[in-house]
Amino acid sequence: MLTVAVIGRSTCSPPEAAVAEEVGALLAERSIVLVCGGLGGVMESACKGASSRGGITVGVLPGNDTCAANPWVLIPIATGIGQARNIAVVRSSQAVIAIGGAYGTLSEIAFALDSGIPVIGINTWQLAERETAASPVRGVSTPLEAVTLAVRLATGKE
Repeated sequence: MLTVAVIGRSTCSPPEAAVAEEVGALLAERSIVLVCGGLGGVMESACKGASSRGGITVGVLPGNDTCAANPWVLIPIATGIGQARNIAVVRSSQAVIAIGGAYGTLSEIAFALDSGIPVIGINTWQLAERETAASPVRGVSTPLEAVTLAVRLATGKE
């Protein structure tokens, strides 16, 4: 079963929320499990989109209470490990889609890249190990491009 993480801020702008919701819906239409941090913002919007299409959503929560999950998380996982749960979010996935984001998102991107997990970004961090290197975060413009590329990279069909 293919699993894709959707990462981003726990509070986000309406345009980011719309993008995340569409990404979630597109993942669910392809029977892809959506993993996220389980809280609000981008995570909640992605789960809402996936749920609207009958998708499976997993929320890896920072705290001890599964009730803290957003209402569209089907499977809440309480970790009690705070932001260290970011590692579990990305390592539970074959690809990561980053939408916007702050430092927590940056840490998830770094964990994914360090683990060899492809990262697709929509208006998110662009990184390079050195000034002349290309960013390992593959930037795209639309939710459809993000999901299509995530599936291609996760399945090795690039």
